[in-house]
Amino acid sequence: MSSFNPDLPEFEPGHVWLVGAGPGDPGLLTLHAANAIKQADVIVYDALVNEEILGLASSEVALHFAGKRGGKPSPKQKDISLTLVEMAKSGKRVLRLKGGDPFVFGRGGEEALTLVENGVPFRIIPGISAGIGGLAYAGIPVTHRDINHSVTFLTGHDASGLVPDAVNWKCIAKGSPVIVMYMAMKHWAVIRSKLLDHGRDEHEPVAFVCDATTAKQRVLETTLWQSLADLESSDINPPAIVVVGKAVGMREKLNWLGT
Repeated sequence: MSSFNPDLPEFEPGHVWLVGAGPGDPGLLTLHAANAIKQADVIVYDALVNEEILGLASSEVALHFAGKRGGKPSPKQKDISLTLVEMAKSGKRVLRLKGGDPFVFGRGGEEALTLVENGVPFRIIPGISAGIGGLAYAGIPVTHRDINHSVTFLTGHDASGLVPDAVNWKCIAKGSPVIVMYMAMKHWAVIRSKLLDHGRDEHEPVAFVCDATTAKQRVLETTLWQSLADLESSDINPPAIVVVGKAVGMREKLNWLGT
């Protein structure tokens, strides 16, 4: 490793880098993400970005919180996007740091389009999405050839904060062997009912993974039918990744962290 010296790009003034910080564990940062943190003049970060990751930045870096939390006052997406434009046009190296991956339910596409519309050069740096990396830390593979050859990723709420009407719950319930859901806990009772109403097996395993990949990670294993009661009696709180399907059963042998 001492001889490993990758040719990493220079972060130029007036540019915005949209960077995925991964699901929480600082060790899951990419080299490009770490390089961006080292060079940035300002970091606009989300609520899901681990504070340890922010600690990698220089003491001279300006930190700008732009996190969103359900049910709490949050900056509007339009304002966040325009802030990136204003900072870049003032000659700053602007790092937009997001939990997970910026293009996986992270509004990275919206922000990138605003940059395009305003002539701001940008770079996309993918990160490990919580729906994959977070479940791996819980010992749950999203695919396994003896269980599933497809997986569905979906969000538990749309821009209005409600369960998305655009999701074809009937097709997903009947056709997706493994379902991975982001931001689904708030409306879990509704989502659970939709899955059961469209024929999902009530005994099917379900897991809720909270604070994935961090020292605070907690996992609740239950079934579709029992999940509401088990959630109510647990200490699992949003944000969490929810996974439905037989892949949850792999955790019995693959729970390498022991959480």
